[in-house]
Amino acid sequence: MTTPTRDRIYLDHAATTPLDTDVRRAMVEVLDGPFGNPSSVHASGRLARAELDRARRQVADALGAQPHEIVLTSGGTEANNLAIAGLARRRGRDHIAVSAIEHHAVLRAAWALRDRGVPITEVPVDAHGRVTPDTLAALLRSDIALVSIALANNEIGTVQDIPALAETAREAGALFHTDAVQAVGQLDINVDRLGVDLLSLSGHKIYGPKGIGALYVRDGVELEPLAWGGAQEMGRRAGTENIPAAVGFARAVTAACASRRTTSARLAELSGELIDAVLAKVPHARLTGHPTARLPSISSFAFADVDAEPLLINLDLDGIDASSGAACEAGSLEPSHVIEALGLPPAYRPGPLRLSLGRDTTRAHVLRAADVIARHANRLHAAPQPAAARLGAR
Repeated sequence: MTTPTRDRIYLDHAATTPLDTDVRRAMVEVLDGPFGNPSSVHASGRLARAELDRARRQVADALGAQPHEIVLTSGGTEANNLAIAGLARRRGRDHIAVSAIEHHAVLRAAWALRDRGVPITEVPVDAHGRVTPDTLAALLRSDIALVSIALANNEIGTVQDIPALAETAREAGALFHTDAVQAVGQLDINVDRLGVDLLSLSGHKIYGPKGIGALYVRDGVELEPLAWGGAQEMGRRAGTENIPAAVGFARAVTAACASRRTTSARLAELSGELIDAVLAKVPHARLTGHPTARLPSISSFAFADVDAEPLLINLDLDGIDASSGAACEAGSLEPSHVIEALGLPPAYRPGPLRLSLGRDTTRAHVLRAADVIARHANRLHAAPQPAAARLGAR
């Protein structure tokens, strides 16, 4: 597996990852193999069904779940939407609580329900991006049906104490959903140890294919489908299943969980070096997110009096792929809702930078990246001027 080009340093693995060779091979075998509709009862259909059932079982095993609790989706966004909107549709106008720093796949699903009359509570976070059980407990009411808090934040990497938060929700009679898209392969995602009722996954964050993900739905939790049609996915998602993607997704999830401990240790060491180097070289830099309870792959910073756009463009011109936060928001000039929620001083809010490491990242990569980041961040900080005037400055 290689980065997009040999002379570039790819530090945006939280946005997407390259397709793993073994995953690709497994998908090609299925593409060249059983082509039948898995809902058909003839031999071709049964062969396809066997592949689908095997993939579902592998995903379930990775979560410590049962195969019938796994709903295959088009990705993390659909999984999050199904958890939020599917529960609200089933239960009517029951109240939903979400953290203020959720991925927009959760937040915008909640806001859409709010526009239709469903009460929504946004749970604040502390300066490190964490929700405390006491904060959550103080906001829970008897009509809250669901609490949704991500296991790990996609922009700043902060990891939540999901077992404690889920227990707090359960004591109030609410179900608990967690977006675990960023956490797979780095954190424990066993649903019983987490204590969750619903959990979202995505394939392309873990060297699997794009366009595939899953929602774990604990036995007894009823969701209204978002799409109507056939009875696929236990009646929760209509449409003929994408078997090659499902097989690739299952292979990626299995591999990520099997290598979790060694992967996390290596990434934590590299991220530690990157964080230390950037903070040492850039006096006006702040680490965002929790200093220790964070994903080992994500290093996130805010720079005083530096706009993210010119910084990212200059990094790109110097061969470093990075981001200012969520990839799906990269075209927006609005401040990140995650950075806003942390309560940083105004000077730091326009300049967030997320660096997310992966399998191919080396010590040489992070040390070079720190040098380049320091050069551009210090220059932009020292000579503030309209963004258009500084984009071309090298």
